[in-house]
Amino acid sequence: MPGRTPPTTTPRRSPPPDGARVLRVTDVHKAYGRHQVLRGAGLELPAGCLAGIVGENGSGKTTLLRILAGQLRPDRGTVECPGPVGYCPQETVLNPAFTVDQHLELFRVAYRLAGPGRAHELLDMLRFTAYRHHRIGTLSGGTQQKLNLVLALMHDPPLLLLDEPYQGFDWEAYQRFWELAAALREAGRSFLVVSHIAYDTGRFDRLWRLEGGRLVREGRSAHGPAAEG
Repeated sequence: MPGRTPPTTTPRRSPPPDGARVLRVTDVHKAYGRHQVLRGAGLELPAGCLAGIVGENGSGKTTLLRILAGQLRPDRGTVECPGPVGYCPQETVLNPAFTVDQHLELFRVAYRLAGPGRAHELLDMLRFTAYRHHRIGTLSGGTQQKLNLVLALMHDPPLLLLDEPYQGFDWEAYQRFWELAAALREAGRSFLVVSHIAYDTGRFDRLWRLEGGRLVREGRSAHGPAAEG
């Protein structure tokens, strides 16, 4: 919104060096039985890149993202990712009986973080602090998705994989998501956002369309000519 100061972050991990590659996907194939979903998908992401993948429902976007996150094995092809990854799935993986703070503590232990400071910072950026003691089952879908995003980001990964990340967000939350993404991009983090519709395509440095199981580069980015990955 006009006049609002964008949020700032304090990265805990040193950003990758200029020109470093955080992801390389080569000739990835995946089939479910006789149904071939991916037919040689490939892409490359440098550090500090905000990238998107669009495509129709059922085109294989979620399958590809799950392969990149290590949840699925490709039938053929390679995925090279030298650093930690944050993964925010389309469906929230939250326990409805737990509070927000209990989720933060579980993930803090899993990530082996010294304290919850980073998570609290992210909660504040997304205007989510007031819900810390609420049980998940009492929260709206959009509010749960904010927590899903915080859990994926709280260990400060160099690469974040997001599947329909702003689903259920209101306008303010949507704007804050992009402000957070821009701040993290400036700190050297890379985002790969998957959606069936590309809103605000000018925000992306690189954009692909998933068609026929392959990734096709779309146009030019807001930050200069598209470079093939």
